[in-house]
Amino acid sequence: MNQPEELNFTDRIASQYFGRDFKPFHFIIPENSRQGLLGFTSSLSPELVCSAYLQGIFPWYDETSGEKPRWWSPDPRFVLFPEKLHVPASLAKFMKHSPFTYTFDKDFAAVINGCAQTERKGQSGTWIGPEMVGVYCTLAERGIAHSVEVWHNGSLAGGFYGVLIGSVFFGESMFTAESGASKSAFVFFARAFEKCGGRLIDSQVYTENLARFGAANISRSAFLRYEQEYLPQPLSSDLASVFLQHAEALSDGNSAESLLLRN
Repeated sequence: MNQPEELNFTDRIASQYFGRDFKPFHFIIPENSRQGLLGFTSSLSPELVCSAYLQGIFPWYDETSGEKPRWWSPDPRFVLFPEKLHVPASLAKFMKHSPFTYTFDKDFAAVINGCAQTERKGQSGTWIGPEMVGVYCTLAERGIAHSVEVWHNGSLAGGFYGVLIGSVFFGESMFTAESGASKSAFVFFARAFEKCGGRLIDSQVYTENLARFGAANISRSAFLRYEQEYLPQPLSSDLASVFLQHAEALSDGNSAESLLLRN
């Protein structure tokens, strides 16, 4: 019996990163699972994480308390369509005179560790433990995970990281050591992503930060339809190069306002 086309695509994408002999793990998503918890596994691996993203699933668990990896596909799903990005006026004003330098994939380990060490309101610990850090650093080495860094006077002032497959960016976490650092970086990233043909930025669940930028809830079924359409579509340009062009234009004193507007 032939596999469904979406599984064939999953196999093809996974083989690009892990070799032709690798067969991705296929999750089952119960229709009545509103919260989106699908189950547990005994451990985490780059292959398992890649398999999950290809099916609209992600890991989220408290490693520091001894939890086993939990796998989620929430309903609704919180996403941002890049063309609908809203830049608050105060941030746009700040970006005209940003003191920061922005880089792409310069220090993934520093960014994910910065996210892990950041205290968050309502949380006593972090969900980014050593196992998670190791797996995502491996994904970065394979070109699946990416980071954006923000620098000020040679020190890391903020950043964020996520997974890029096709024309979908799955945002994972961000941190800010200096006000405006990560928010300004995200605006430049989202505009560069759109310019390269990016179609969807996944924030997984509601956050105030992304809500301010125009993100909204959509149903899980809609998200999976978008993913099936957009994952096979590669970006039209090199995202790192376009992002750095935006960053260099800012550092050269060119009009940041023009970079905030849609082309």
